[in-house]
Amino acid sequence: MNRNEGAIDMAPRNGSGPGLRDSAGAHEVHRTVDRVTRIVEEVVYRPGTTFAELARALGAPKSSVHGFIRGLLAKGWLYEADRRFYLGPAVYSLTLASGHIRAGLVTHADLAALHEQTGAAAFLGLQAGDHLIYIAEAGSDAIAGFEARSNIRRSLLATAGGKALLAARSPAEREAYLRRRRSEEADLVDRFLEEYEQIKRTRIATNIRLSGTRLALAAAVRNQAGEAVAAVTLVGPTPNIKPKAEKLGKLLIRHVDSWSQRSIKPREAI
Repeated sequence: MNRNEGAIDMAPRNGSGPGLRDSAGAHEVHRTVDRVTRIVEEVVYRPGTTFAELARALGAPKSSVHGFIRGLLAKGWLYEADRRFYLGPAVYSLTLASGHIRAGLVTHADLAALHEQTGAAAFLGLQAGDHLIYIAEAGSDAIAGFEARSNIRRSLLATAGGKALLAARSPAEREAYLRRRRSEEADLVDRFLEEYEQIKRTRIATNIRLSGTRLALAAAVRNQAGEAVAAVTLVGPTPNIKPKAEKLGKLLIRHVDSWSQRSIKPREAI
């Protein structure tokens, strides 16, 4: 299924489940696992990518990349056609076999309707570990769309959607995240702390991108249990968005609140 079609699953993915963590609470990084998952991500977002493109993206020795790809091909995670790589059947069979497919809280039709009402591009993002990943979009212009697709993982602090999700976390989770990021993103941490009270009060986070030419407004999407499971971001040229930012923010809140009332049930296991 195309990532922009149909219902979108938004189970919490904030890295808070069982796993191996270091003393600071962050998941430990394993270089081999990191490279294998990067290969899969590159193929997801760039179907038909070549070996040379994968090796360039990973910045790893070609012999290592070749070995990883051979293993993924052998297990069905990838398949090769005309020397280009695509997702293999194992990915889809795991999803089906798990029995956890959901009709998501937000559909592509929801994003399209939001875009039509606001005139801004609408992006749906999920938290994955310490990063935000965009999984769907509607109405993006060439610049915003290209940036979202070419930059798969972004720091929560560098995006409006990420800041909206971070503000919605528990104090313990939020403080642990900020401590982990302070050494490398001190300026962004300070900026978030300055904005935090306003985000909590209005439920809207903002961000300026691309040398001030794009303004983003975002709100967290909650499920029926009140958990923040995703973020929806409106993006557009700053001169168009800024004069009506308050109106757009209220409209965005109205939409995400209506979605949170929906009931989602897992499919029966196959």
